[in-house]
Amino acid sequence: MDSSAASAYVYAKAGGMLAKSFVGKNASRLFSVKSLRDLYSLLFSGETPSAPEMLLSKEIESRCESRFLSQYVDLIKNFTNPADVLLALLNFYEYDNLKEVGAALSLGEISLPHILDIKEYSKLNYKAWPNIKKITADSPVSWYNEIPRVSELQDYDSKLDAQYIRELWEAVQKLSGDERVEVSKLVKADVSVRNILWVLRLKVYYDMPSDEIVSRLAFADDSKKKNDVLAKDALDILEKDVSSYDDWKDWRYSRHLNPHEDGTVWKIDPAWVEKSFKVELDKIAVSAFHKSPMSVLSIVSWFKIKQSELDMIRAVAEGLRLDLDSEKLMSAAGYSELR
Repeated sequence: MDSSAASAYVYAKAGGMLAKSFVGKNASRLFSVKSLRDLYSLLFSGETPSAPEMLLSKEIESRCESRFLSQYVDLIKNFTNPADVLLALLNFYEYDNLKEVGAALSLGEISLPHILDIKEYSKLNYKAWPNIKKITADSPVSWYNEIPRVSELQDYDSKLDAQYIRELWEAVQKLSGDERVEVSKLVKADVSVRNILWVLRLKVYYDMPSDEIVSRLAFADDSKKKNDVLAKDALDILEKDVSSYDDWKDWRYSRHLNPHEDGTVWKIDPAWVEKSFKVELDKIAVSAFHKSPMSVLSIVSWFKIKQSELDMIRAVAEGLRLDLDSEKLMSAAGYSELR
């Protein structure tokens, strides 16, 4: 299939899958279910497994994630030479797999943990379990060649996160013309928000010093400059007082702040900010999908939209497991503020 034919086919296929997805107004169907068994029946055909609620919740999440990755791989396989950015997106799950492997080995577990299958695009040799050096050999993460101590796991995970972002950003920059500009905007918005939320969580929940927070942020490259295109927005809020509305009222993203009333105690709420940003990012991704049909941008957008759907399903599954009512379920999933 030549490039133009493949692009047309992939866009049509992706659009058809989005039409059946639980995104936008269709997401409301997730909140009509009353139990995890109902949720399973809504999402999948066939008989619902007979399993305890905890296991059924995990099964739903696992199957949804596996289905999403299988759909994405089937899409990009239509290209003889998929754009680097389309492959780089898969590293999010490849590196998540390695985090699970590292944690399992660190804790002395005997069995290989659940691995998300990205088919022929995987560069890790899971058959070499439990030899971590052989698992990562000849891959972009060959530096991960020793079993980390439990106390080191967070540092290893942070290094994987940073590498994923750098590789993704480098892949975006290989695009040309308007496509590079548009995909850069989408990825920059996503990573910038990720960094902002890291700063807020670490300041509010852990009162972490600024220098430690910086070490956990994602940068476009190893220079970690103050004007880094991906980290600048997060670096700009490092010294803001999380309990002072005056410090935040003129922030460029003040539209995402939790409400403030004069005369009342206020503190920035990371969960509120995250839900508000999610609404905006979802809308940006949906708009981008339709903006440039049959382009790399449309496929990157599809990937982001489906990731958002996964987040929604996870939230609903967890809420049902905790027996939340419909209104609390929507709030927990961020849906009540979305539309």
